[in-house]
Amino acid sequence: MSSELDKKEIERFSRQIILKNIGSLGQKKIKNAKVLIIGVGGLGCSVAEFLTRAGVGMLGIIDYDMVNLSNIHRQSLYNTEDIKKSKVKCVQDKLKRINSKTVVKSHNIKINKKNSSKLIKQYDFIVDGSDNFKTKFLINDFALKFKKFLIVGAISKFDGHIFTYNFRNKNTPCLRCFFQEENISDEILNCEYEGVLGTVAGIIGTLQANEVLKQILNIGKNLDGQILILDLLNLNFRKAKIKKQKKCLCQR
Repeated sequence: MSSELDKKEIERFSRQIILKNIGSLGQKKIKNAKVLIIGVGGLGCSVAEFLTRAGVGMLGIIDYDMVNLSNIHRQSLYNTEDIKKSKVKCVQDKLKRINSKTVVKSHNIKINKKNSSKLIKQYDFIVDGSDNFKTKFLINDFALKFKKFLIVGAISKFDGHIFTYNFRNKNTPCLRCFFQEENISDEILNCEYEGVLGTVAGIIGTLQANEVLKQILNIGKNLDGQILILDLLNLNFRKAKIKKQKKCLCQR
């Protein structure tokens, strides 16, 4: 994959390239980026779509689920014709039609301790779109091990949370610093229990994609050491600091 931009790419991304913080050099950085998205549900679909539209050169997508009817109200890359089909295969096909130059590697598997190392170390940026704490902690631990930039999203009802962790920085706290109890109920992340407004998934996923692009370009501020909390019902937004815990994994 060439890092140079051809005429069609210059036209396709012209509205990004004219931004003084991006330019052609920034667009080349986006083209050379490798991003892994774990979970292509409500969050992951939006992340995958907007990173593809932005021109990211390589996307890895991991999910082992099939599309079902209750997914479609919030998972933007699926329609009724996709029901009972592999999510990663559907996403791969849709992204190819959006931008054929983005290389999409699909992994129809459940991420676990055995395969995490091989998968995560191939990519520069890791996006967590999972819906359970066991997976979130697993992603956190391997992103920390390989010093990756990790973007975590969570949604429930009308609320969304976003965390970013730059594990190249030794002073960065990790997800375990915030959620200090191992046995946290997954009901607070699971739409089957709590429900979620479809637009909330799209907003939080798009913000995750935005944080990835900012980090690729090294522009603006990130949430390193903080959590962004969005109450989209009442339009209340706030950031809170996360303290690095002395006995946490990230202190070792």
